[in-house]
Amino acid sequence: MNFASYLNRAFSNGFPSSSKLLVVFSLSGGGLVAYSESQSTSATNSTEVEPLKKKKKVVVLGTGWASTSFLKDLDISSYDVQVVSPRNYFAFTPLLPSVTCGTVEARSIVEPVRNIIKKKNGEIHFWEAECTKIDAANKKVFCHSVIDSNLVGKNDFSLDYDYLVVAAGAEVNTFNTPGVKEYCHFLKEVEDAQKIRMSVIDCFEKAILPELTEEERRINLHFVIVGGGPTGVEFAAELHDFVHEDLVKLYPSVKDMVKITVIQSGDHILNTYDSRISTFAEAKFTRDGINVCTGTRVLSVTDKEVNMKIKSTGENVSIPRGMVVWSTGVSTRPVVKDFMDQIGQGNRRVLATDEWLRVKNCEDVYAIGDCATIDQRKVMEDISAIFTAADKDNSGTLSVEEFQDIIDDILMRYPQVELHLRDKHLASVTDLLRDPEGNAKEEVDIEGFKLALSQVDSQMKSLPATAQVAAQQGTYLSSCFNKRELAKLAPEGPRRFKGSGRHDFCPFRYKHFGQFAPLGGEQAAAELPGDWVSVGRSTQWLWYSVYASKQVSWRTRVLVVSDWTRRFIFGRDSSRV
Repeated sequence: MNFASYLNRAFSNGFPSSSKLLVVFSLSGGGLVAYSESQSTSATNSTEVEPLKKKKKVVVLGTGWASTSFLKDLDISSYDVQVVSPRNYFAFTPLLPSVTCGTVEARSIVEPVRNIIKKKNGEIHFWEAECTKIDAANKKVFCHSVIDSNLVGKNDFSLDYDYLVVAAGAEVNTFNTPGVKEYCHFLKEVEDAQKIRMSVIDCFEKAILPELTEEERRINLHFVIVGGGPTGVEFAAELHDFVHEDLVKLYPSVKDMVKITVIQSGDHILNTYDSRISTFAEAKFTRDGINVCTGTRVLSVTDKEVNMKIKSTGENVSIPRGMVVWSTGVSTRPVVKDFMDQIGQGNRRVLATDEWLRVKNCEDVYAIGDCATIDQRKVMEDISAIFTAADKDNSGTLSVEEFQDIIDDILMRYPQVELHLRDKHLASVTDLLRDPEGNAKEEVDIEGFKLALSQVDSQMKSLPATAQVAAQQGTYLSSCFNKRELAKLAPEGPRRFKGSGRHDFCPFRYKHFGQFAPLGGEQAAAELPGDWVSVGRSTQWLWYSVYASKQVSWRTRVLVVSDWTRRFIFGRDSSRV
């Protein structure tokens, strides 16, 4: 009888009363070891059973896209996981602009963290607190509770870790512009969207009060959005629809006094999108009466106006304003900045990791999401080592066959090579070895090899701070953690050009699935894989379907769809609640 048959028979029929069965799951090998012994020999053989391996401690900072994706896919049988965040929920941030105008309710886009981690049988612990300091030298994080201090007990505590995953996100970048923190709204958190919603209603309620002049009413109803990126543009579109579909019916006396202005420092709004989308968006906003000021930089914000500079003329102008929403990018949080100073990254703008998402100059710490950027290694830094690895016969020249032998490793290790090929419309890496006339070379020396790859690193670009990037990083990192104890079973990574052997894992590769830009009036624009661009009403319905499917749970999926349905039937809610 083989071992498997023995187990099946034993569990079906029961073990003899005089026997015991000890089952041990081996975390490092992934196998099942069964040990059966009679009562008479239990004392003698019990010392032969090895104790279970102690779980490694993993501390995760944050409950955003990156950390949630990491936790959902993490196999916690090998780890003792603790999560620290000042928010006890995950928020579907792409729908925050919809929350500002009541198209979607705030509660519909949030999922309690404990609902997510309870799927792990309660083995993931969550602490509602803010990390105040990372002590990398002693592998410890210090935290402060964000719960009401009137309750009894200490607010400060610390956690030890074996591995730390920093997914704390980022904060709004004000560029130290005077008056921004005092007079502007931000749109980064759910609470920000709720405050904006109340402020929009306040502007209308204030504007209809008796004994105000027409000029005062117009100023109160002048909504200024600083930043022409996806968030700013989507909010402007939502606000326009809210005003013209709902609020003009409730405040008819001021319906012609509303003005929406978008200020963008670049030459176009949505400048990270395809130029066809930027052009379509600007034309759509012009038709809707939304004023778009491109090539304009905000100098300061006061309690009554926005001061800005027109780049083309150098002229300084001021415009009176009502509510101002600041949406101009992100910057590093103080706790992450302090950590960067500790590990020698104080001169950088954002925390740097390698291609495996490990923080540079810091062992056993990983960073994912908006708080970090991948510092991709340059081909030219390893060009000599690559040439040596390829030149197997030590001839001093590289044949096409020798180059082809390491092509896959080069493409895997240096993603910018593939981008360069695509940009130059080259069919193969070997096309880089052709001479200026396009003729194929049979061999190339080290100088020719350097020349062929000299332009490759120019394709290196930082990944955008989007939910799509963060989610993919979280999923990738969890797969690495799951295979850490089973490294030999992991997909074999590229060879080490500096040194021998191969990397245990393939580097992180971001796959772009496209991006949307809702533009109001049931119209949207989409940039899809394969250089496809789609605009119009059909694209808006595609946006609905994609965003509904990407919700973190069926609960939020049903709530979001019901909110959209309610809005179509009854309109948006204009109360301040």
